[in-house]
Order: sequence, then C-alpha cells, then structure tokens
Amino acid sequence: MADTDSTAAAASSSAAATVAETKPPETKLSWGDIADEPEEPDAPSTSDEKSTSDDLKIESLVIDETKKVHKFLDDPEDSNIKAVIAGDTMYNSAKSFEDLKLPPDLLKGLYVEMKFERPSKIQAISLPMILTPPYKHLIAQAHNGSGKTTCFVLGMLSRVDPKVSAPQALCICPTRELAIQNMEVLKKMGKYTGITSECAIPMDSTNYMPISKRPPITAQVVIGTPGTINKWVSAKKLSMSFLKILVFDEADHMLAESGFKDDSVRIMKAIVRSTPDCQVLLFSATFDDAVRAFVSKIVKDLFQGDYNQMFVNKEELSLESVKQYKVKCPDELAKIMVIKDRIFELGQRVGQTIIFVRTRNSASMLHKALTDDGYEVTTIQGALKQEDRDKIVKEFKDGLTQVLISTDLLARGFDQSQVNLVVNFDLPVKHDSPSEPDCEVYLHRVGRAGRFGRKGAVFNLLCNDGDVMIMAKIERHFNMEIAEVPSWRSNEDFEAALKKAGLL
Repeated sequence: MADTDSTAAAASSSAAATVAETKPPETKLSWGDIADEPEEPDAPSTSDEKSTSDDLKIESLVIDETKKVHKFLDDPEDSNIKAVIAGDTMYNSAKSFEDLKLPPDLLKGLYVEMKFERPSKIQAISLPMILTPPYKHLIAQAHNGSGKTTCFVLGMLSRVDPKVSAPQALCICPTRELAIQNMEVLKKMGKYTGITSECAIPMDSTNYMPISKRPPITAQVVIGTPGTINKWVSAKKLSMSFLKILVFDEADHMLAESGFKDDSVRIMKAIVRSTPDCQVLLFSATFDDAVRAFVSKIVKDLFQGDYNQMFVNKEELSLESVKQYKVKCPDELAKIMVIKDRIFELGQRVGQTIIFVRTRNSASMLHKALTDDGYEVTTIQGALKQEDRDKIVKEFKDGLTQVLISTDLLARGFDQSQVNLVVNFDLPVKHDSPSEPDCEVYLHRVGRAGRFGRKGAVFNLLCNDGDVMIMAKIERHFNMEIAEVPSWRSNEDFEAALKKAGLL
C-alpha cells in the first residue's frame, strides 16, 4: 500500500511539474473589474495550447427532441449539443430526475423547493456524465439560462457524505456576487439533506475575523472566490483531504483571465497533492478554442483521469428568447437622453433593467448624469466596499430598485428573473485591442435578459463609426443580423421594438 501511495504521489508531482513548465495561453485583462481581492505573487502555472480532443472517442447522446423538457428554462428545440465521451462508459440521457437514482431528500428539494418538473436538455445530457461512476471530469459549455447551476450544485450535493464533517465539494466563482447566488441555490436545493455549507468570500468590515483566529472549516460544501479559498488553504484552514468534487463556475474566465488563472491552478495543485482522484467540473457559457485547449490540457495533465466534454455551436449560443437591437446616436449626450426618455419610461412597464458600461469611470459618469436629473438608479462596480456591493445586489434582487448600472462585474452568471431589458451603453471590447469586440462578454451580457426562457430585449447604443464597426463584427461572429431602431428620438420606434420582443 505504501508503494502504491508513493507511486501515486510521484505521478501527481510529475503532472504538476509538467503543467508548471508549459506555456500558458495569452491572458486577457477586463475593462471593469479584475479580482475582488489583492493577488499574491506566484510562479506561473499553465500549459500549452495543443488540443487533446483528437485522442478521444466521439459519440452523441440523444434525447427526445419532441418535448420541451423544462418549463422554466430556455431550451431551443434545434439546439445542437455535442458530447465528447472519453473511455468506454455508456451514458443514458435522463428523462426524469428519478432516472439519476438521486436520494429522496434531494428529489424533494428539486420538486418542492426548486419546483422543477424534469431535467432540461443540458441537465439530461450532463448529469449522467457527472453522477455515473467512475466519476470522470467534465468540461461543459451551455446556454445562459439553460440550467448549468443546477447541474453542478446537484453534482456536489449528490457526492457529499453527510456523516463526514469535512469539506467534500468545492465550487470556485469569479465574483462574490456569483458565489453568494450559487450558495442560495445550494441551500434551497439541499434544504432537506442536512448537508452543511460555507461561503468563502472576502468578509465585510463588520464581520472581519483574522484568518489565524478562525477554526478549521468543517462545512461539507464550500463555495467562494479564488483569493479567499487560496488564503484558507495556505493557512491550513481549508482541508483538501476529503474533497470529492471541484467545480469551476464561469471556467473560461477563471482559467484565462489575469490573476484568476494563477489562483485556480494553485488550488488544483493543492487538491492533487491531497486527493488526486477528485472529480473536476468546468462550466461556462463560452469557451474559445485556445481556452478550451488549455483547460483540457490542465485537467488531463494535473488530474490524469479521463474527461468528457459537452458544448454547443457558437451560432446557437445567443438566446433566441432575447430580441437584440442597435440604436445609432449622434453623440454621448444622445445616449444619455435615450436612457432617460426611452429606457426609464418604457422599462418600468416591462420589468427591471441592467445598463452595462465599460469602465468604472463610465459607471460614475452615467450615474451622476441620471441622479442629478432626479432619476432613481443604483450602480455597482468593483471599487465599492463589499458590504455595499452585497446591499445593492440584494435590493435589486428584492425588486426595491428597477434600474442597475454595472460594469461587467455582473455580466456572468447573475440570475434575476425580472430583468427583461439590457442596455449596452458601451459595447464590450477587448482590453488589449479596443477596436475588437469581446464577443464572449457580449454573449454573457445578453444572457442577463430573458432568464429561464422568459422574453427579453437588448439595446446596443452606438455613437461613432468605431461602435458601428464593432457591432458589425459581433453580428458576423454570431452569424446574425441585429435589427436597427430607426430613430433614437422616437418613442414609437422603441415601443415597436419592445412589442416585437414580446414585452409590450
């Protein structure tokens, strides 16, 4: 047994060394908000970009296309979901949650608390791959609003042994807002299981406790941000010895963005040293080819197990239930007038609105321009205190505020069913190449409207030739044509657009 353990440890160390020596894909900076904690220096730990999918067997999983399997979720009937299966394990798609052989307390949470009826298409394909022994890793790309959170939360809850008071499932998220949101879903779904959980996010000033004074973590599920999780691991407060499942939510962001990549790889290395057979799930709505190859290489080299993949075609990623428009404005003042005279007036009739801007300065400028004229609006961006960010998000989710200005802090994973309107005050562009659109961020922004299959609309405000060019590149990238609102001055044109979107 000792020899076996030594061999496994040596293999894990060798894998970690291999990853450390390889060259990472180019990191990408974001305009609005990077990390929510100061980063500590560490040696780069990444891999090369060569795709490993050629070595895998490919076979499709087929489910009943004639039924819309979940009334709450956006499930395009013609969605082309491809599964890339490693090894000889055969998976049958789940037509009901009972097909997954879940314990009764979990089924009760799904039906009574979550009010689900059947798995969505994404869940029907991915859940058998997550829950069927031997537990293989999964790299999964799926539509916004298609039920990704349910997939990995159910996976975590199903793997936990309630009798063991130690961390067994770990979920890492790019922002505190997403971590808190995922924790809310976990508590709701796992209400009847008795499973304990803890949120690993930066403490606000009123609840601050030095890490040296806090007791070891005994919660069975931990959900948090990479900086805080790394601090807990480094301080020996968060044990990896009993970990069975590791989840990266918005995995492309976690493993491609400056700062998060280093923390994420560091966490994975710590897990490999303690529990090399831990199952890894990586979920996101977007994976470009370079990031997908990098993620595949990381999983294969570090954890050395088989991994499955699930993804949808690029052209199918934009939500069909969301109608997108472009609005040409002569200048920035006209863009602000559109917000005041069109969005505020019409938006209150259709639900809540999120206005996305590129930078913190843009957020402050727009907030001042609106509030100075008496408009009620709240603004969130990374420079705010943590307690203020939490308060603003809670007020918006509780419906106490109707219009929220945000940098891309909330572009990913933010679920609020009453958001029917998204405004791109600034189009998303790449930080290192402002003439090129950031199509992944655009997709995530669009995904904030029309959550869970509801109707939604997106207005893209353009005020110069550069904006028009960027919009055209976005249209070409997604192989679609975005309708133009004829006049930025016309209330009737905006009403007609909202009627076409099914909101009026």
